[in-house]
Amino acid sequence: MKVLKFGGTSVGTSESLGNVKKIVEGLKDRCVVIVSALGGLTDKLIATAKMAAEGNGSYKDEMQSIRLRHYNIVNDVIAEDKKGEVLEIINPLLDELERNYDGIALLGDLPGRTLDVVVSFGERISSVIVSRMIDGARHFNSLDYVKTEKWFNKNIADTELTNTLIKDTFSEDYEIAVAGGFISTDRDTGEITNLGRGGSDYTAALIAAALDAEVLQIWTDVDGFMTADPRIIPEAFVVVHMTFIESMELCSFGAKVIYPPTIYPVFHKNIPIRILNTFNPEAPGTWITDSAKVTDIPVKGISAVRQTSLVEIYGECASNVPEINSRTFNALAKNGINVYLVRQPDDEKAVFAFAVGTPDLERALKVVEEEFAPEILSGDITETLAIPDLATLAVVGDNIRSDTRIKARLFNTLQRDGIDVLASSTGSSQTTISFVIPEQDVTRALRLAHSSFFGGTGISDSETL
Repeated sequence: MKVLKFGGTSVGTSESLGNVKKIVEGLKDRCVVIVSALGGLTDKLIATAKMAAEGNGSYKDEMQSIRLRHYNIVNDVIAEDKKGEVLEIINPLLDELERNYDGIALLGDLPGRTLDVVVSFGERISSVIVSRMIDGARHFNSLDYVKTEKWFNKNIADTELTNTLIKDTFSEDYEIAVAGGFISTDRDTGEITNLGRGGSDYTAALIAAALDAEVLQIWTDVDGFMTADPRIIPEAFVVVHMTFIESMELCSFGAKVIYPPTIYPVFHKNIPIRILNTFNPEAPGTWITDSAKVTDIPVKGISAVRQTSLVEIYGECASNVPEINSRTFNALAKNGINVYLVRQPDDEKAVFAFAVGTPDLERALKVVEEEFAPEILSGDITETLAIPDLATLAVVGDNIRSDTRIKARLFNTLQRDGIDVLASSTGSSQTTISFVIPEQDVTRALRLAHSSFFGGTGISDSETL
């Protein structure tokens, strides 16, 4: 049994939906198909809700365009004898969406719970359309079996309950099941929630893990994981195979191919992931498995996170590495703040530093100041300094930390070209070396790093599984 996930670009137009139909109907295996909302629709649902909350009457025109877009898709991809059935299902959903917008406009407010309901309509409608487009498919409602709980004021999947409900739900008879990704309900209140942006990938992974699928296929608009962003580096090429850890690291440092939490459920079940292109289904794609292969290239990718800020902590307290590491990480994690990199103090000065996303900077500073309030009061911490307008550059490859030459080589390459390295780290895993550099230099740094490891020839491995 296979689980296939199709993202927004794959279900964005009548033509791309035609590709989805061919791919799924061409399978000889039992499968579960997870779909996102129509390409770009989630952003439009959010923007329209904000217009309504601001009292901008144009939200009504936007609602009409949302309605017409779905009608046009139905007209193009649904067989004539099924169109009436589809419209009977999606019309009440569209009407409910419109009532939500009217309510938001009336209140002049957009609570988070209401926005969760609004954005859910994308997958609730697209999954109905796709299930009636594919011959022999049966629709399953993700709101019934994907359950979330509150954790640090965020909705996260209750994996144990969700796992049980998935097994119960998909024990029913089907050859092709279709469901919407992203959407969920709170386990305690039953209110509509979601798994966050990229949550359709996560839905697919939860289902693959619960059903012990043979593979999780992520169908997107690229041929697979590439050594770098091809929009920046035209010489970038597809990496045919990588490990779960390598893919998680690349995703964490800016690669957009998969939503990072996707990997955890299938990683623990050792279910391979395959990245494939809906618009080029014959391409071999990228396989992601539990261990490296002897034919793997040593460096799998170079990526960058823009909008990085560095927080530096000065004082004697900073020299107590185990304590400041533990307290900083725990305090930031409890507040949902992701740390990209940590720079340990050196012998010359007691400065502990860590890198976070700039949108989290103000919150990170507040968390640190609260955590170390006694040390600040006593003078053991003399200053906390924030440096914005930076980027984190990451090089990922299996066991890359064991080769000390790689870090030195890249550091020297950047320095020779006049790029200031403010911090560097080998991270918590063996697969990543990262550098903090000025954001204005990130494009040049990516090109230098890629050229340093791969040259300009586009060399690639070619073995498939």
